Amino acid sequence: MKFYELKAVTNHLQKYNWIKRARRVQNNVIEIDFGDKESIFFDMTRSNSTIYKAPSKRPPQEMNAPFDTLLHQLFSQSKILEIKLLGNDKILQIKVKSKSQYKEKIVILQLEFTGKYTNAILLNEENITIEALHHVDSSKSYRVVKPNVKLLPLKPSSKKWEEKELENVEAWLEENYQKVLKKHLERVKKQKSLIIKKRLLKVKKALENLQEPEELEKKAKVFREYGNLILVNLHKIKEYDKTLECFDFEGNLVKILLPENFSKGRFSQYYFNLAKKLESKAKNIHLEKENLIGKIQFYENLLYSIQNSNDPYEIELLVPKQSRAKKKKEKLKDGELFWIDGYKIFVGRNSKENQKLLKIAKANDIWMHVRDIPSSHLIIRTDKQNLPKTLLYQAAKLCVDLSIKQSGDYEVDYTRRKFVKIKEGSNVEYDKYKTIRVVKEGVEIRI
Repeated sequence: MKFYELKAVTNHLQKYNWIKRARRVQNNVIEIDFGDKESIFFDMTRSNSTIYKAPSKRPPQEMNAPFDTLLHQLFSQSKILEIKLLGNDKILQIKVKSKSQYKEKIVILQLEFTGKYTNAILLNEENITIEALHHVDSSKSYRVVKPNVKLLPLKPSSKKWEEKELENVEAWLEENYQKVLKKHLERVKKQKSLIIKKRLLKVKKALENLQEPEELEKKAKVFREYGNLILVNLHKIKEYDKTLECFDFEGNLVKILLPENFSKGRFSQYYFNLAKKLESKAKNIHLEKENLIGKIQFYENLLYSIQNSNDPYEIELLVPKQSRAKKKKEKLKDGELFWIDGYKIFVGRNSKENQKLLKIAKANDIWMHVRDIPSSHLIIRTDKQNLPKTLLYQAAKLCVDLSIKQSGDYEVDYTRRKFVKIKEGSNVEYDKYKTIRVVKEGVEIRI
């Protein structure tokens, strides 16, 4: 970010005297709501920092680091005392009177647009660090950035900044948002598409590797014959034998591998069990094929929604980033798990998973389905709460986006799970339902 741009923005911010809300909305992006219709966003990405103005949006994931907690507590609902540039450096200071808890105190949000060491630091009046977006220890810099450590000033710089006027700061902030949005959108689309393409490829390979029923039945027949041959020749098998050589019922010499960790009397049962499993698999292979085809269609719809979205926030909701611990804890075996405004959303990718979700859903969970069209079943975990209308619409739109590619007007029915009766498979009858109308334009999703 250029010095003259930061200087112009600093002068522009002088009109504000109150901070309604301050929070981090992405890894390096801080949103400050000064009470306007739109918020000011400070992107503190190292070597690529900028400032822009945009509508406020709920973060796709909760930020719960100590920095986030303190930023919200100290600067939300605070009175601005001073906004200034620190000397000739690209450092913006916002000094406020905080009403955190029961005491009023003076705190500073120091936004440092200094290239490699770009950072956001919370300071007290004595210039002691309260918390920081990025901690810096003595092994990396003479200027330590850690809680309870006094923040040293930057070394004096003889650098002369470019002198230039920014005529319309409002227009620059809004134009900057479009540039940031376009760049971020391309990056997020690429990242999330790659994740879904990998899942799609995995399912397609599983479908390609499915064996034909005739092949499975043929193997089952061989294993059943092995079991019978072992029974006939059981008296010939000695202790510690690893194989059995004998003639089959057609007079051909065969060599049968004896299973390890089985007693002699259970050798034949081992092969009978294998034959039984293969026969069952051959009988139900068409169901497995249908399930995989359903998953392929689901991921293709998801990929289509990502590639045609115009908002990175929406894409983050479709393919959220989760911590390892949360991922492990919240992993869903049958279906996909989404989060909207802190609510768990379960979506079936095929008929089998739709059936599973119907079974695990609680009585007061919300069930959704696109009317008169084969679609994913969607479950909202409510914990007996009343859900906001915005959430219900977002979930209905998600149900349509993950089930249908074609643009058009659709109706999504929803009701409590206890009013849904399973007829056969994932076919259901339901009562006491309401309907949400969803318009799918084919070029964007609205979550």
